[in-house]
Amino acid sequence: MGAIRRAARRLRRKAEQTPADRDRHVDLLRAVAITVVVTGHWLAVQVTHDGGLHGANVLDIVPWTRPLTWLFQVMPIFFLVGGFANAASLASHRRHSGNAVGWTLRRTDRLVRPTTMLLAVLTTAALAAETAGADPALIGAATWPAGIPLWFLAAYLAVVVLTPPMHALHRRYGLAVPIVLAVLVGAGDMARLTLRIPYASEGNFLFAWLAVHQLGFAWQDGRLPSRRPVALPLALLGLIALVTLTVFGPYPISMVGAARQEIQNTSPPTLALLALATAQTGLALLLHDPANRWLRGIGPWTAVVAVNSVIMTLFLWHMTAAVLGVLALYPTGLLPQPPAGSVSWLLLRLPWLAVLALILGLLVAVFGPVERRTGPRPRPGSGARVLTAVGVTGVLAGLLGIALAGPGHHGPAGLPTAALAAYFAGAALLRFARLRRGGPSGGPADRSAARR
Repeated sequence: MGAIRRAARRLRRKAEQTPADRDRHVDLLRAVAITVVVTGHWLAVQVTHDGGLHGANVLDIVPWTRPLTWLFQVMPIFFLVGGFANAASLASHRRHSGNAVGWTLRRTDRLVRPTTMLLAVLTTAALAAETAGADPALIGAATWPAGIPLWFLAAYLAVVVLTPPMHALHRRYGLAVPIVLAVLVGAGDMARLTLRIPYASEGNFLFAWLAVHQLGFAWQDGRLPSRRPVALPLALLGLIALVTLTVFGPYPISMVGAARQEIQNTSPPTLALLALATAQTGLALLLHDPANRWLRGIGPWTAVVAVNSVIMTLFLWHMTAAVLGVLALYPTGLLPQPPAGSVSWLLLRLPWLAVLALILGLLVAVFGPVERRTGPRPRPGSGARVLTAVGVTGVLAGLLGIALAGPGHHGPAGLPTAALAAYFAGAALLRFARLRRGGPSGGPADRSAARR
C-alpha cells in the first residue's frame, strides 16, 4: 500500500507541474481511445471449454454487436492525437536545431522499449513451455492473441517514422495532403471492389492512417480549428458519409473485421473507416474547449496523466491479460458458459472485464516502469542516419512478419523465428544509434518530445 501511495503522490506532483499551455484534451483523447480499444477487444473474446479451449470473435457469432463497433473502433482517434503530438514535438525539436534523425530516435524509443519487453517475455515463456514439453498448438494459441496489438503498432510506427517528410508536405500543402491520401484510399477500394484487382488496396494500410495522422497536424497548427462552425459540420459530414457507405453502400456495418465478409473495413482500411475517422475528428474538435475546462481540475487530470504514463504498456499487454484470464477462469470452471448473446452472457461480461482489468493492472505494475523510464537523449553521430533507417526497417519487418503470420505455432517461440530475429536486430540497432555519441541533437527539444 505504501508503494501505491508513493506512486499516486508522484503522479499528482507530475500533474501539478503540467505547463499551463499544454492542450490537455489531446491527452484525454489518447487515454480514452486506448481504454476503449482495450475494453472492446476484451468484450469481443468468446471462449468455450469442453475439455479443450476454443476461442471465437463475438462479432462472428452475435451479429447484433457489429453496429457497436462504431463506438469501439477508436483507432482513428489515436492516430489523430498522434499527429497532433508528433507535429508539436517535431516543431519544438526543429526550433532547437534538432534534426530528423534525433527526433525519430527519441520518438520511436517510447514505442520500441515496451514492445521489446513484451516480445522478450513472450519468447522466453514460449521457449520454456516448449522445453517443458507443452503442446505446440497450445503455445501458438497463447502467443498469437498476445501479439494481436502488434498489428496496430506496425502501422503507427510507420507513420511516426514518416512524420518529418509528411510534416514538410503539410507545411507546404496543408489539408490538400489528407484529401489526396483519401482519394488514394478510394481508388484502391474501387480497384478492388469493381475491377477485382488483387491486392489493389493494400496501400490503404498506409494511406488511410497517414490521412488521419495529417489531420492531427492540421489540428495542431490551427488549419483545422476547434471551433463549432468547423467541428459540427465535419462530424455530421463524416456520419452521413458513414451511413451512406455502409447502410446503402458496399461496405459492411462492422468497423472491425468479422468472418464471412468479403470486405473488411480495417484490413485494409476503407473509405468507410475514413468516414468514421472524419466524424470522430469533428467530435474531438467539438469537445475541445469543455474538455480542457474540465481537465483544469487536479483529480481528472491526474487520472489522465496516470493512464498516459503507461499507455503503451496498457495496450501491448492487454491481450496477454486476456490469455491469462482465459486460463484462470475457463478450465477451472470459475466462469459459467451461457450461450453467447444471452442475457446471462451479457451479465457475465462484467466479472470477465473485472478479472482482466485486475490482471492487466498487475502486468502494468511489473512492466510499466520500462515505459516510464527515460533513457539518455540521443546524440546521433556519423552514420546515425543509416543505423536508424536499418533499425527501423528491421523493427517494422519483424512486426509485420509477426502480424501477418496469423494464428498457429510458427516456431520454437510460437511466433515466426525470422520475424523475431529481424525485430530484435532492428531494436538493437536503434538502441545503439541512440547511445552513440555525436553532435547535438536538439537538447531541450528532446525533453519536450518526451513530455508529448
